[in-house]
Amino acid sequence: MGLTNKSLNESTINHDLSIDKNNNEIVISLAGNPNVGKSSIFNILTGMNQHTGNWPGKTVGNTIGSYNYKNKKFTIVDIPGTYSILANSNEELIARDFICFSNADIHLVVVDATNIERNLNLLLQILEITNNVILCINLIDEAKKKKIEINVNKLKNILNIPIVMVSAKKNIGINKLKDIIYNYKNNNDSFKIDYGNVLNNEIIKIENYLNSNYKFKINSRFLALRLLENDNNIYKSLNKYLKYNFRNDKDLQAIIYESRNIIETNNIKTYTIRMYIVSKIINLSKDIYNNTITSEYNIEKNKDRIIDNVLTSKITGIPIMIMMLMIIFWLTIAGSNYPSDLLTNLFQIIGNKLYDIFNLLHIPNVITSFLLSGIYKTVTWIIAVMLPPMAIFFPLCTILEDLGLLPRIAFNLDNVFKKCGSHGKQSLTMCMGLGCNACGVIGSRIIESKKDRYLSIITNNFVPCNGRFPTLISIITMFLITGFNNKNISSIISTLILTGIILLGIIMTLLVTKLLSKTLFKNEKTYFILELPPYRKPNIIKILIRSIFDRTIFVLSRAIKIAIPAGALIWFMSNIYINNNNILYHLTTLFDPIGHFFGLDGTIFVAFLLGFPANEIVIPLIIMSYTNTTTLTEISNLATLKTLFVNNGWTITTAICTMLFCLFHFPCGTTMSTIKKETKSNKITLISFLIPTIIGLLLCFLARIIINTII
Repeated sequence: MGLTNKSLNESTINHDLSIDKNNNEIVISLAGNPNVGKSSIFNILTGMNQHTGNWPGKTVGNTIGSYNYKNKKFTIVDIPGTYSILANSNEELIARDFICFSNADIHLVVVDATNIERNLNLLLQILEITNNVILCINLIDEAKKKKIEINVNKLKNILNIPIVMVSAKKNIGINKLKDIIYNYKNNNDSFKIDYGNVLNNEIIKIENYLNSNYKFKINSRFLALRLLENDNNIYKSLNKYLKYNFRNDKDLQAIIYESRNIIETNNIKTYTIRMYIVSKIINLSKDIYNNTITSEYNIEKNKDRIIDNVLTSKITGIPIMIMMLMIIFWLTIAGSNYPSDLLTNLFQIIGNKLYDIFNLLHIPNVITSFLLSGIYKTVTWIIAVMLPPMAIFFPLCTILEDLGLLPRIAFNLDNVFKKCGSHGKQSLTMCMGLGCNACGVIGSRIIESKKDRYLSIITNNFVPCNGRFPTLISIITMFLITGFNNKNISSIISTLILTGIILLGIIMTLLVTKLLSKTLFKNEKTYFILELPPYRKPNIIKILIRSIFDRTIFVLSRAIKIAIPAGALIWFMSNIYINNNNILYHLTTLFDPIGHFFGLDGTIFVAFLLGFPANEIVIPLIIMSYTNTTTLTEISNLATLKTLFVNNGWTITTAICTMLFCLFHFPCGTTMSTIKKETKSNKITLISFLIPTIIGLLLCFLARIIINTII
């Protein structure tokens, strides 16, 4: 099996969207609604490991792979999952343009056997573009459980296309699918939707003109429909891929104008043509469904619906959501301490052995100190503190994803985000950001609208990642929880306070989202479809693989790349002396007035600056500066640590302001680099840096004034 692994969108394919191929190669586009198992079928056919997830929008660009079958090569392009190809969102535009302008030989449309009526909408739209379609009905095992029966022969006669029934999860029907693809012959029998005499006649007029004056492969009937509804995107795509500027064709524009007037006089107003077309497609889908599908399954008694009545209720939905997050936080906080200590001790043992080896090799002390006390200690510290909570949080979050609970969280928060100019999918990226803000930024790909994607990226840092939890928890325990000797009670109260801090971050997310949607992005459009997928039993093996390799190792590797130069910088600042004091001392002294102005001090301020590579090293940097040591230092006993802080001027004001600045400050280096890569925009990257920092400093200043006034 020959494999390729390449992600691409319309700008990276050849200009005409064609795929380079030889004479014995067949190009297949893989289309379908989100969450129908499209990526699973792609993985099985090509052998690639494109991970799947139980929320819509996992595939955003086009992914290309290939396989060999009976001495013939098949190239598959997995286009974005979409509900329509009327090109409102970027995903719809990519999918529509590839189907229209590529040289794909076959269009394999995947539908969910348990939700065929809705999935037929996209299939009928694709059949208006091309006749070379194979229908793949996936999840037949789940349909069987729900007592849904599909009359395949009747459906095949209506649509006049090959149909294959599969279960990608259980590898049922895949060989038959390969055979149907292998033996496929071009279908010249055109499938047409009856839009009524008035619209049909005007479509034919425009079709005849196009066929007489232009030569191209795109379906003229589909093009006539898009021109009638004045689809601006189709004009752009025609100009881009075919170099035709139809707006300059005055004869064509005159015909279109006349047709619209005729349609309007027949009670189909111009501005409702698209809605009229969509309603026809929806009604046709319903008729086909009613004629080909039978079910003994009563939706009202559906177990999923019963659960949804609780989880998406206006009364119980949000409290349950908060409770679930609190449980995840508690498990992460309580469960990460022991493995973190274990890793710290392990790295210390390894570090001691390395010191012995360096001494035996007579390596100069300055190089030993630089490599081991500087770089090694910084990198291993970050790993020891960062890895355990991520290894716990990401699998738990992935379980919620696979169960189908994350989209319910988005549903519950949709109205709130809608009032702020965004939508509920932003809450999904917030949940990812609780594990790592870099993952939250990448997760913003599931958002269709560019405006809402940018809003999600800019505000993702308002929810604290696992790297900020140690700082927040330490300060909560030292300064906000007193008089509780019972560790369990202290842990519960700490979790409640931490949850309150996270809710403050969510509130700020909503406020900033509303402000930006009214100012910076006020002219940008929003497109949003939220699907609630069925509840599914999570695959623990896949969850572990996905959470470890796709998230934990990915984030950790980026953090290490930034931690190495940071470790070198920290070593130089703590080991190079000017006038009997190291550079770190001079820097903290310089920033001391600024720090006190915002309720902090110079040491705390500089610790956050030097903690840019990873938030995990902020507290160790503060300890290092206060104790005047030359390497990152840990004090595991919180009572001793509190004494050190109090002796260096900490008060309740300092503690609260430090927590506020920990919650609201610039993203870490890993997140910043991810923002730059995802947006390819210096402007958005700079805004993402400035907004949380300015808000954090402003809140610290106000907190200092208020607390000092009260006290």
